[in-house]
Amino acid sequence: MKGVHHLVSILDLDPEEIYQIVEDAISLKQTRDDGLHISDLQQKSLAMIFEKPSTRTRVSFEVAMTELGGHALYLNWNDLQLGRGEPLSDTARVLSSYVHAIMIRSRKHETILELAKYATVPVINGLSDLEHPCQILADLTTIKEFKGGFEGLKFAWIGDGNNVCNSAILASALVGMEIGVATPPGYEPDFEIINRAIELGGKIIFTNNPSEAAEGADVLYTDVWVSMGDDDEREKRMRDFAGYQIDENLLDLTNKNSIVMHCLPAHRGEEITDGVIEGPHSVIFTQAENRLHAQKALLLKVMG
Repeated sequence: MKGVHHLVSILDLDPEEIYQIVEDAISLKQTRDDGLHISDLQQKSLAMIFEKPSTRTRVSFEVAMTELGGHALYLNWNDLQLGRGEPLSDTARVLSSYVHAIMIRSRKHETILELAKYATVPVINGLSDLEHPCQILADLTTIKEFKGGFEGLKFAWIGDGNNVCNSAILASALVGMEIGVATPPGYEPDFEIINRAIELGGKIIFTNNPSEAAEGADVLYTDVWVSMGDDDEREKRMRDFAGYQIDENLLDLTNKNSIVMHCLPAHRGEEITDGVIEGPHSVIFTQAENRLHAQKALLLKVMG
């Protein structure tokens, strides 16, 4: 790739780049388990802009930079001049003169697009309202670990057609997984995302029936029903999502060796039962750990 390599969408990576990041993530995980270290990002800095708070995104990126020999700076949106009205274009150009990459967790996808337009260093989407590519890279790493590959697998998404779902649809098309998406009416994934995945040759099934999506699945995935910023809709969402819980009965419809995934935080007893989270099919906490390893591989790609 020539020029600055942003990761605003998972589509900013081609399939070969995704496969390489996944393989590198697995290798970096083993290196860490062996007590070895790679310091390829010495004297390099990552600015981390947070418009929305986070546990996994902040800690995984900060630890990743530290273990790769670099430095991460936590920048709360309201502590920056952005919170006092400075144009994002100005912030992008100034930060680009100080750091080697910028990770941003933003409320609006358009904010990340604008930042990437003016930044002269790589910009990484740590989450927006449209996509969550870093999460999907960790998810693909987890699927590769437990299932050995992607071709021919069925991925079942149950619940809200949100940002993670959008990235999962696109990633499935890129790596050759079939995806079944079950959402309540009115909570479907982004229409343009769906069309783009179909253009890429994605095999997608949309339904309002969780059982249909889960039938024969190799990967069963859900997310919270009430995301950050949706709290005023909680009562309505709880009614609308009744029947979309991943429980033992839904799990029984999947393949014998299926895995259950959740990007966390989980609301146990709502979108997923405690028994499934703690059960033998769950790889949820390995999936969470893999945020660290996948992001190390990504940082080495864009900054190394």
